[in-house]
Order: sequence, then structure tokens, then C-alpha cells
Amino acid sequence: MRPLVPLLSLLALFGVGLAAPAPIRVLVWDERQPEQKKAYDGGFLGDAIAKHLAGLPGLAVKSVSLDSPEQGLGEATLAETDVVIFWCHQRPLQQNDARMEALVQRVVAGKTGFIALHSAHWAKPFVRLMQERAKADALAQVPAAERATAQWTYLNDKPYRVMPKKGAAPTPNVQKVGDVWQLTLPQCVFPTYRADGAPSHVTTLLPAHPIAAGLPAKWDIPQTEMYGEPFWVPVPDSVIFEEKWDKGEHFRSGSLWRVGSGDVFYFRPGHETYPVFKQAENLRVLENAVRWMGAEIRRR
Repeated sequence: MRPLVPLLSLLALFGVGLAAPAPIRVLVWDERQPEQKKAYDGGFLGDAIAKHLAGLPGLAVKSVSLDSPEQGLGEATLAETDVVIFWCHQRPLQQNDARMEALVQRVVAGKTGFIALHSAHWAKPFVRLMQERAKADALAQVPAAERATAQWTYLNDKPYRVMPKKGAAPTPNVQKVGDVWQLTLPQCVFPTYRADGAPSHVTTLLPAHPIAAGLPAKWDIPQTEMYGEPFWVPVPDSVIFEEKWDKGEHFRSGSLWRVGSGDVFYFRPGHETYPVFKQAENLRVLENAVRWMGAEIRRR
């Protein structure tokens, strides 16, 4: 018996073309600080990232800002977005709670991936997603027989732009007080930082992860702000990149969490006055993260 002709060969034989896969739809959200123009040729950081990604095959990219209608996160826009890249710094408290929560719920439902950059550690969506992960982690610490009936008190639900006091206990943390479980939610911050532009040294810790594809084992960022550990967030599922500085500080600079059914990636390098997102390696991290998250969403 003659072997069956593969389906793809038959389609080619009869001139039937295969439709190209739909592009991954990326939304770049940027506070658009005027200071960014110093590093991005008179433009904004988010627009520079969007322009780069838009020039790559298989990606459809839109750039929005805090000042866009509905802060760039209207229902129609969210419904047409697979991955959000988010930058903010000075104005997180101006982020509209309802629009940010709509984004959070899409991430938790596994409909949208979320990438937070640098000072977006205090972005409302990132903080809310870290809170949701902290709640899930805390519940896992409760004996199985008690989980359905456990009573909870949540502390520190609005940490935006609040630096921890010296010697304070890291967050999140959980304890039982009488019959009530008490969770202090993550402050999503760190005890030290320096905006002196000193170079950092990045190490790829998980070279087999798709977000690390094509990246060197080590690379330097000539100018960046320093954030020093501990980073007060839930323990990541994966730490893909680590950053170190010559004065001894270090940071988990490429961390990944599953929150609900969605993926959250935090990439630390940055500062609006340094051209961090002109550097090929840092842009490759974003491309890899967008493609991986988009593929994950398509598989669901």
C-alpha cells in the first residue's frame, strides 16, 4: 500500500494556502514622563519599545498612556490585547482603580499576560497581582482541613510609594492571631536604591527558559538605577535573570509568577533618564517574554 500523502503536501499540491497565525497583540502602557525624552531621542520610553516590537514579525503593537482615553485600558482595547508591557514611576496614584482592576482580572483569568518594568513595581496592576498571589500562597499554608472555613484579615492593602521602616518585617507574611489568619500583603518595594547610573551586570540563571532564548550567559547594562534586595514580593516561581553591582548589591531582576491562570513577569533594569531600552539584550528580553506569554495564551 502506498503511504498516505501528508496533509500539508496535499494542500500545497492543490494550491491551498495555510493562513498565517494571528499576530500576538501587545499593548505598551507608559506614564510618559517628560524626563524620558533625555534618553529616547526626544520621545517617550513606551513609544520606543512599541516601535521596536512593531518592527518584528508576528507582533501587532499599540502604545498608550496614562492620559489616553480610559487610560488606554478600555474594555474594547483589553479584549484585543494578549500581553501588556507596563511602565510607571511618579503617578501610580493617578491610575484609575476600575481600569486597572479590569486588567488585573484579565490576567488572573489567563486572557492577558502582564510584564512590569522597573518602577512599575508600584503600578496598581502589579501590586494587585502580587496581592492575589500572596493570598494564594498564604492559603496554601493553612492546614487543608481549615481552608474552606478560614477567616482572614488583610493588612497593608495600599502600599503605593510607601517605603518600609528600617528593621520592619519583610512582606508578605502570614500568622494566625487567635482564630483569624492575618496576612500582611506585599509592599512590592525594597530597602535600598541608587539612581547614580552605575553599571549593572546581568546573569542568565535559567538559560533554557523561553524568556532567555538567544541571550548571553552574562551582559552589562552601562547605565541603570540600582534596586537592592530584599524585594518584598511573593517568592517567584522562576528567577530567570539576576543583576549585580560593583558595590555589592544584587536583585532578582527577571522574576516570573503564575497568578490565577495568568503569567506575570517583572524585569527590573531601567530608569527614565538612561537608555536601557535601546540596548539589544534588554529589548530581546521583552520580545521573548511577549512571544512566550502570547503563545501560552493561545494554548489555553
